[in-house]
Amino acid sequence: MKGIGIIGYGVYIPRYRIRVDEIARVWGANAESISNSLMVYEKSVPALDEDTATISVECARNAIQHSKINPSDIGAIYVGSESHPYVVKPTSTIVAAAIGATSELTAADYEFACKAGTAAIQTCMGLVALGMIRYGLAIGADTAQGKPGDALEYTASAGGGAYIIGREKLIAEIIDTYSFTTDTPDFWRREGQEFPSHGARFTGQPAYFRHVISAASGIMERNDLKPEDFDYVVFHQPNGKFPLRVARILGFKREQVMRGLVTPYIGNTYSGSTLIGLANILDDAVSGNLILAVSYGSGAGSDAFIIKVKKENERRRNKKTVKKFMEDKEYIDYSVYAKLKGKIKGVKLQK
Repeated sequence: MKGIGIIGYGVYIPRYRIRVDEIARVWGANAESISNSLMVYEKSVPALDEDTATISVECARNAIQHSKINPSDIGAIYVGSESHPYVVKPTSTIVAAAIGATSELTAADYEFACKAGTAAIQTCMGLVALGMIRYGLAIGADTAQGKPGDALEYTASAGGGAYIIGREKLIAEIIDTYSFTTDTPDFWRREGQEFPSHGARFTGQPAYFRHVISAASGIMERNDLKPEDFDYVVFHQPNGKFPLRVARILGFKREQVMRGLVTPYIGNTYSGSTLIGLANILDDAVSGNLILAVSYGSGAGSDAFIIKVKKENERRRNKKTVKKFMEDKEYIDYSVYAKLKGKIKGVKLQK
């Protein structure tokens, strides 16, 4: 895998936001208690004309603009999500058509809860390493679902990240990747069900923490690295508290985590979570910075990456930063949120 890495990246976050205290007001919950326990204060909400496909297209276009490559040179497109707009019809082909990619490519949709986007990156790395493709486009995007009144409703949001993988003009080299996977059913949604179910507290210790810690520890041990060797670390962010807790367990300092911790202000973007957090780090990272990125997907598994920033990242800064998307926002109340998320039944909404 030597010499393979990130050529360009792009994100997209819908501009609508709803505050946690507005959701709590509707359900008669204690807003302060919820915000403190989750460390989430507001979340992004997709507009009526936004879904996983449109979000994927936007972040893909931003990644291509940043990388300055010709879309016709992309040989693989993989879109990871658990909220693809079609049950049978790939999102990846929609992206390919929208960005002007050639028809001579391989494309597929991935699904592994919130780590489908990082699995797409690993696939692109393998194809580039084999010489089968020049560039691969890996996307993680979601418009996450949460049952009205459920704990998920306070965090489940929308957004995505796209990464172009190759060998030329790298802004960051992927030194190594490592995965840890088990059959741990902490979160699920059967065919035809509108909202997911979850194992409540079970989603923490035997699910999220076991897999993230195992993947992070495994890749550090294999590369003879310790927490203090890294400048930044980004973990999957189902809320603001879990990444900080796993960092403490592994021996990372708070300041290594905070740059990539975006969930408190945009919510949990599921497949986009780790990718948007990593993008926020890359927006300002300098040559030589070492980054540990670890995703998590319920069901369950984690993908870990050791990433070393190159000088090219300073020469070719991404102008469409995560910070700009985070600051471009419009607050809505619960009634508008319910309309946009299709929670009002018996009414056909026109997009």
